[in-house]
Amino acid sequence: MSQMQINMTQDKKKVKLTAPFRYVICILLCFLSIFPFYMMIINGTLTNSEVQVAKYFLPKSHWFQNFKGLQVWCENAQIISIWKAMLNSLIITVPATILQVYFAALTAYAVTVYNFRFRNAAWAFIYGIMMIPMQVSIIGFIKVCNLTHMYGTMWPLIIPAMAAPTTVYFMKQYMEAGFSVEIVDAARIDGSGEFNTFNTIALPLLKPAMATQAIFGFVGSWNNLYTPSLILATKKKELGTLPLYIEAIKSNDKQRDWGQIYVALTIAVMPILIAYLVLSKYIVAGVALGGVKE
Repeated sequence: MSQMQINMTQDKKKVKLTAPFRYVICILLCFLSIFPFYMMIINGTLTNSEVQVAKYFLPKSHWFQNFKGLQVWCENAQIISIWKAMLNSLIITVPATILQVYFAALTAYAVTVYNFRFRNAAWAFIYGIMMIPMQVSIIGFIKVCNLTHMYGTMWPLIIPAMAAPTTVYFMKQYMEAGFSVEIVDAARIDGSGEFNTFNTIALPLLKPAMATQAIFGFVGSWNNLYTPSLILATKKKELGTLPLYIEAIKSNDKQRDWGQIYVALTIAVMPILIAYLVLSKYIVAGVALGGVKE
């Protein structure tokens, strides 16, 4: 038996010995990830007193009572309904996610494929923007919204998604690892226009990265509380989003019903889970690597 065969046999034995430990670790991590969602759903089926006791791990039959109580409280408190809040969140989140992913891919494509004079300076500028938190520029952002008469509307929550430096950075790193410029050159030889090349050739190859960033962008926009609380401060009853709605029902510290709150949280999480299930099939590492063979 050669030395290579001996090494392969030893490696197989090591893999078999460590397999149980790997399975245990994976099961533990899965449990830690799923358990909070499980308890959120379970708490939505309990009464307020049962949630506070925190000793129930099986569902009960109070989900619909909690949901009806939540609707009654919203009507009495004269705040936006949960379905209207969800619709507003969808109106903001879906186009914002599409704009974020598409224009980030377009920017990363331009910086990667084209060798223009100020390419390094443009990339350095994008790096610099990544280091500036939203809280630093929020005052100027609100002033711009006032000057453009967009304060109190949904547009300031959708249009700025086109400029997402973190998403651009991720897309560029993905393109450098798995995107071949030779495909673009071949398309040019065949007479394809630049914009058509990006839409018909580059975008299909970027599906895994775009799907990943779409999930992050969707979750970030869906859970965004800081910016809507400032931009929609005067329009919460008409244009309030789900985070604003949940913040409103949590702020009622005198009559807070945790069963109703967990019902609202469960409903708020469902679109995120659906978005992940829809996009997860596109997250396959290395799809773009086989596009061109040397």
